[in-house]
Amino acid sequence: MASLGIHSTVWRFVLTIMMIVAILGAKLSDAKQEKMSGLRMNVIDQCWRLNPEWRRHRTQLATCSVGYAGKMTNNIGKDVVHYKVTDPSDDPINPKLGTLRYGASVIQGKVWITFQRDMRIRLARPLLISSFTTIDARGVDVHIAHDACLMIYKETNVIIHGLRIHHCKPQGPGMVMGGAGKVISLGQVDGDAIRLVSAAKIWIDHNTLYRCADGLLDVTRGSTDVTVSNNWFRDQDKVMLLGHDDGYVRDQNMKVTVVYNHFGPNCNQRMPRIRHGYAHVANNLYQGWTQYAIGGSMEPSLKSEANLFIAPTSGNKEVTWRKGSNGDEEAFEFHSVRDVFENGASFTVTKGGRVPNPNYNAEQGFKVADASCVRPLTISAGALRCSKTSRC
Repeated sequence: MASLGIHSTVWRFVLTIMMIVAILGAKLSDAKQEKMSGLRMNVIDQCWRLNPEWRRHRTQLATCSVGYAGKMTNNIGKDVVHYKVTDPSDDPINPKLGTLRYGASVIQGKVWITFQRDMRIRLARPLLISSFTTIDARGVDVHIAHDACLMIYKETNVIIHGLRIHHCKPQGPGMVMGGAGKVISLGQVDGDAIRLVSAAKIWIDHNTLYRCADGLLDVTRGSTDVTVSNNWFRDQDKVMLLGHDDGYVRDQNMKVTVVYNHFGPNCNQRMPRIRHGYAHVANNLYQGWTQYAIGGSMEPSLKSEANLFIAPTSGNKEVTWRKGSNGDEEAFEFHSVRDVFENGASFTVTKGGRVPNPNYNAEQGFKVADASCVRPLTISAGALRCSKTSRC
């Protein structure tokens, strides 16, 4: 009997050791998996997606932006209003409490907008978004489609994250609730997914945009300090316009960062097209084009850095297009640094001159990864599909 007792004690001890080893092994495995996930994520996503409690700490997102938008910490703090969209309907003049327009246009100050559930929103008029507003659609499937779409007009400190915006239509002139919470008269709009007009410090991250009547993103009329990151642009003729028109010289001060985006399939041109200003285009995936990938006019400056350009199977293999200024097509600066070209893609760089650097400050700067990493760094571009438990 004593021998049986000894054997039982030893067996319990062995079982305890085995359980401890299993638990430690699982923790080490989770840690290894988390480390591997981090290696596959870009610097923006690493900032918040590795946190399994991100739903409880949504405003952490505002600390994760890079590029010219800088950190979006003006959008958070003790005075932020947390607003939840519960109603997908839209009244452009008298928005109801619970609708997206009420949160984005009526409420003033710092507003962090989330969504109660999956929804499809059909905007009767363009949604004018107020300063210090964050639209955060993480964890749900939100479509803005088949009518008017988004505009940021003379506003600042805006985050647009996690939306699916598509099939946007032109709109004639009419009345609408403005970003300052007052009804205003709005002129003709062309059917862009997102249009910036005289806006500053804007971050557009992890959205999926496609099949709109005009373009997917316009940055116009003196808008600046914009970061466009982790978006999926597809199935579109004119994708991204930076600069209003050739005669709008105020856009000389425009600065835009385009990073970690996926362009394609079925995109024709303007990824982006730049007028007057400066763009840092880095670590993006280009899945073909028809006319060109990156173009410009009116002496813009571009640093194309460590992107992956995959030329179409047939047709134009050249990445760039230039509209000359007074017959001098070399008057502006288009430079390629550490880009990778596949399927016969080519990039005609500006002859001579210096490579224009972004000159980021401490809160804007980030390390541009090698172009060999572009595929994993952009694999999650577009609106994320988050699990109902924790992961995103």
